[in-house]
Amino acid sequence: MGDNQSGVPEFILVGFPLSADMEVLLCCVFSLLYVSNLLANGMILGLIWLDVRLHTPMYFFLSHLAVIDISYASSNLPKLLDNLVKHKKTISFVTCAMQMLLYLAFASTECLILVVMSYDRYVAICQPLLYTVIMSWRLCSVLAITSWACGFSLALGNLILFLRLPYCGIRKVNNFLCEILAVLKVACGDTWINKVFVLSSGTFVLVGPLSLMLVSYMCILSAILKIKSKEGRRKAFSTCSSHLCVVGFYFGIAIMVYMVPDNGHRDEQKKILSLFYTLFNPLLNPLIYSLRNAQVKAAFNRAVQKQRAP
Repeated sequence: MGDNQSGVPEFILVGFPLSADMEVLLCCVFSLLYVSNLLANGMILGLIWLDVRLHTPMYFFLSHLAVIDISYASSNLPKLLDNLVKHKKTISFVTCAMQMLLYLAFASTECLILVVMSYDRYVAICQPLLYTVIMSWRLCSVLAITSWACGFSLALGNLILFLRLPYCGIRKVNNFLCEILAVLKVACGDTWINKVFVLSSGTFVLVGPLSLMLVSYMCILSAILKIKSKEGRRKAFSTCSSHLCVVGFYFGIAIMVYMVPDNGHRDEQKKILSLFYTLFNPLLNPLIYSLRNAQVKAAFNRAVQKQRAP
């Protein structure tokens, strides 16, 4: 391997030290989880597309969430599975850069879509009479497009700063994917600007949205407590519980990885959290929304009954 980026530069993804048999076993497990992710999120997309009762702003944003989860896992897992099957840990510089761009873009976009979904719940519960006026399809489209544009813009900024750095010597990345903070540790040049940009991006897509969601849910909680009937309070809260579960999982892990100061002894913990983020979080979203959402379950039952009908 050369001393600069000439020729065919590669990174070595250290991942987890495993035997060949264990790598084969994990490849089978990860493949099963990946297929489950595709099927579960595909089911959500199919139900939303086919059932006109789900053609509402809430499920419009949920469909974007499903697309992001499929895309996020697809940008990371195929290369991981390929390395496990072939018992190798190398990844080319170009593939690493593309993987970094895509996972940052999809992760950032998901954060912004989640905050948009919290705004949708705020309007639905706190301004129910004006819901259809405020959450027009034009506004929903603008919010979705803005979320995608901001997510990819932040990822592109990180990529441009990444490409300016020289990488020399043995480029061992202590992760199973090209996670930006892990890759920056093997750069030869000064990474101060890169780390500042990562922190600023994290503040924009994590701290900012989480703060807005906390404010919106405080208003929602206040509105729910004013509902006189117990059944009314239960129904109002049930429309938000699925979103709260997803936010808790997603933002909790992301803040631990990107916002908690690195003391130099958290690499193994970050690898485990990144693995959970890549494998389980995209699968948890459709499971949570399916198991805790009566409308999704009803749409699924209608679809099954329609298939069984002669």
